Amino acid sequence: MTLSQPTPDPQLNAILHQLVTSVREVLGERLVAAYLQGSFATGGWDRNSDVDFLFVVEEDLPETLLPRLQDVHVQIYEIESYWAKHLEGSYFPREWLKSPDPSCRPIVYIDNGSRELVRSAHDNTLVVRWVVRECGITLAGPPPTALIDPVSADDLRREVFNTMRDWGQEIRTHQYQINNRWAQPFAVISYCRMLHTLHTGRVDSKPAGVRWGLTNLDPRWAGLIQRAWNERPDQYLKVHLPADPGDLAQTLEFIEDALALGETLLDL
Repeated sequence: MTLSQPTPDPQLNAILHQLVTSVREVLGERLVAAYLQGSFATGGWDRNSDVDFLFVVEEDLPETLLPRLQDVHVQIYEIESYWAKHLEGSYFPREWLKSPDPSCRPIVYIDNGSRELVRSAHDNTLVVRWVVRECGITLAGPPPTALIDPVSADDLRREVFNTMRDWGQEIRTHQYQINNRWAQPFAVISYCRMLHTLHTGRVDSKPAGVRWGLTNLDPRWAGLIQRAWNERPDQYLKVHLPADPGDLAQTLEFIEDALALGETLLDL
């Protein structure tokens, strides 16, 4: 069922309504459905969250349509609102979304804080399929269960562990830099959340992952985890500020410990 008030925030609801209406004007019958996912779907959103959406389209969008769709996102971005500048999501072809896509084909995507549509495999994951199917908030079209096959807990856990491993390697080799006050806490929170998924076979919110980490992980990480969560307010203003050296070093140790624990959880 489509909700006229999909979130508790009236300003965000107005922006989402404008987004869906404007996209429908461009895509017409190509538009199948629209959903909120991410923190608004899993229940962990706050005033520092981005707004994750997913549009389902009949087929991969032709390049000729993208300039008009680009104009929609520029117009939304220029609205005087935090939410308008923190929309993130994809235009997912119906058949690609239905079941896992081993080739991870890139789809039309806009990143948080960006005005520019690109092609990216960022959302072509089991995690996104699981969140949309199990928790997604319908903005237009049928319920997500009508369009997405169930994702097994084992498949979900395997993908999450692979993400933990691959991202850890990128951090270790400095391909992904965490030496700032946004990325370092983000890594700690994300690894808590991913470990939580390995434990439960579900995708839950960031706050739930942090609570689980504080309760279930080695107590020596409790201070690091709590400080990471305390850094969350105004997080996007902190990307140019250097991380605390002690927390940075401890985060690298935490990631190694999380990977070792992840292997154990995966084998349970």
